[in-house]
Amino acid sequence: MNEMQFLTWVRGTGLNIALGIFLLGVIWRLIEIYGLGRKKDLSAPRNVSGASGWNTMFRRSVPPEGMLKKSPVSYIGGYIFHLGLFVVLFLFAPHIKFFESLLGISWPGLPSQFIDLVAVVTIAAMVVVLVDRINKPVKRYLSTFEDWFTWLVTFLPVLTGWMAVQHLLLPYTTMLALHILSVEILLIVLPFTKLFHAFTLWGSRWYNGQVNGHKGVAV
Repeated sequence: MNEMQFLTWVRGTGLNIALGIFLLGVIWRLIEIYGLGRKKDLSAPRNVSGASGWNTMFRRSVPPEGMLKKSPVSYIGGYIFHLGLFVVLFLFAPHIKFFESLLGISWPGLPSQFIDLVAVVTIAAMVVVLVDRINKPVKRYLSTFEDWFTWLVTFLPVLTGWMAVQHLLLPYTTMLALHILSVEILLIVLPFTKLFHAFTLWGSRWYNGQVNGHKGVAV
C-alpha cells in the first residue's frame, strides 16, 4: 500500500469503521449508565432552590481552596491542554470542514497561525503533565496502564496534526494519514476508557449536586 492508498483508506473505510464503533460505543455506554435507574427519593427536599446541580458543576470546575498552590501543574496544565484540545478540534478550519461534511453545519474558525500556537502550547502542557505524573511517586503509583494509554492516544492526534501542518519528519501525505489514523484510534477507544468522561463529566456533576442538595448536603 503506497502513501495515497493509505491516505485514501484512512479517509474512507478506516474512518467509517472508527465512527461506527465510536457511535455504537457511546450509545451503548449511555444506555448502560442511564438504564441503571434510581429509586425515587420520597423525602422532602432540604434545598428548594434547585440550583445545587449547577453550583456543583461550577465549584467542581475550579480548584479547591489551597490546591492550586499545592499542585499547580495538575490544575494549570490540565486546564491548558483541555482548552487547547477544544480550540484545535473545533476552531481549526479543516476540522470545521470535516464536521460540516458530517453534520451539515459550519461555524467560524480561528486564524491558522493562532491554532498553530495553541497546538504547540497544548503539546507542551500535555508533556509537562506527563512528566509531573512520572516524577511524583504518589501519582505514579496510582497511575494504571489505562492512564498512560489514554494520555498517548490523546497526545498523538495533536502531535501528528501539528507535524502534518508544519511538514515535519515525513512527507505531508504520510503524516496526514498517520494523523487521521491516530484520530480513528482515539475514536475507537474513547467510549471504553476513562476518556468517556467527555460525555459524562457535566451530567454527573449536575446529578451529584442535585442529589446532595436534595438531602441538604453542602456542595
